[in-house]
Amino acid sequence: MSPLNFTAYFLLLFLKQNNIVMKKINLTILAIGIALLGMSSKADAQIQKGNLMIGANVANLNFGFQKGANVSFQLNPQVGYFIKDNLVIGGLINLGVDYQKSRGTNVFYGVNAFGRYYVSDPSMVLLKHARFFGEVSAGVNGSNTKAEGKEAITTNGFGIGFGPGVAYFITPNISLEALAKYNLIIGGGTATTSNQISIGVGFQIYLPTSKARAVYNEASSEVQEKK
Repeated sequence: MSPLNFTAYFLLLFLKQNNIVMKKINLTILAIGIALLGMSSKADAQIQKGNLMIGANVANLNFGFQKGANVSFQLNPQVGYFIKDNLVIGGLINLGVDYQKSRGTNVFYGVNAFGRYYVSDPSMVLLKHARFFGEVSAGVNGSNTKAEGKEAITTNGFGIGFGPGVAYFITPNISLEALAKYNLIIGGGTATTSNQISIGVGFQIYLPTSKARAVYNEASSEVQEKK
């Protein structure tokens, strides 16, 4: 038995002997955690086919404390699956608000599909644990601005976004990233188009789903055999 599998078996047996109910969700979480311990330290290992990516970006963050100051905030959680090495596709949600005294409050949203490609060409790798990437998203989006005493400006319809970014792996399975993205909405409302450039920072967690599944299945079988 490998050290990784032995660790999984030992932890599962310990919980069982202490009368802790082992539900499926507990086994899954434990297996994923153990799988992370056995991951490679190379950035390339985290962007391989079969891995899962979960994270979020915070963009256009601005909080002024003086009277009448601008306030803006955008949160973009996303989850994706690597369909091949360096290429991940998944779902992305955009939620944000932008308040300016002179223009009013703009609330925007989006439910999108996205694709991201990590560049692994050695000539493009500036740091050992960093990777450049390009991201494209498309889906249902909206931008709605309301100012006191003025007519609301709304655009709701099809949205598309694209831009470059860079990810730096601070641990074998976690990266910090920066992303600059142009977003365009085309649809109905008082305005037919709306566009913005967002600059954000965030993080991603990379999970090796195949390894987690294998550890989970083997550890579960061994626990069942010891009953």
